[in-house]
Amino acid sequence: MSTLKVNTIQNTSGGSNSTPEQIEQGRAKAWVNFNGTGTVAMRDNFNVSSITDSGTGVYTANFSTAMANANYASVVSTGNNDKGRYGIMIDSDDKTTSACKMFGFQTSTGSSLDSEEVSLAVFGD
Repeated sequence: MSTLKVNTIQNTSGGSNSTPEQIEQGRAKAWVNFNGTGTVAMRDNFNVSSITDSGTGVYTANFSTAMANANYASVVSTGNNDKGRYGIMIDSDDKTTSACKMFGFQTSTGSSLDSEEVSLAVFGD
């Protein structure tokens, strides 16, 4: 295997400079899109080995390769076909290097709610 060592990467016209550090720190280390209703099923993913369904609106994304620490940034979104108002949030108390827990809810009542589509992206070390 060959190793390519560079200080700066550019496009062919000489613009859009990036350092290897910017690329490493700026790309998602894990992401997943999954169906959170009925039998939870991943539609597509990177570095997520499985989704654990722990009850209505409670999901855990399990990473294939652990993060270096639990101080990563996570972005999560949800959607349902019935056009209602739904939310989802990260459980920051249960973030670990190997998993990220999420809670889905109906915004008008705060009641736990399964979501037809959940997307999560994780950035960090």
